[in-house]
Amino acid sequence: MSTQTLPEVDTRPEGTDTSDDDTPKMFHYVKKNKIAESAVMGNHVVALCGEVFPVTKSPKPGSPVCPDCQKIYQGLRPGSD
Repeated sequence: MSTQTLPEVDTRPEGTDTSDDDTPKMFHYVKKNKIAESAVMGNHVVALCGEVFPVTKSPKPGSPVCPDCQKIYQGLRPGSD
C-alpha cells in the first residue's frame, strides 16, 4: 500500500481560530493516488485512522503524524495495496 501523510483540516468557521499559524496540528496517512485528486478537485480523502478531509497542505519533514494512522501504517505488510 502506498501512503503519504496529509494534514488534518480545521472545519471551524473562518475567524474562529485564535492563532495566526495555519499549520495543521498533525498529518494523516492516506492513499497516495488520492492526494492529487483531492488537491485538484477538492474531493475528501479518508485517512487510515478514518478521518475525512480535503487535501490542503503537504507535510514537511519532522511534522507531527497522527498516532492512530502511524500505528495502522506500521502494522501493514510491506508492498500491500
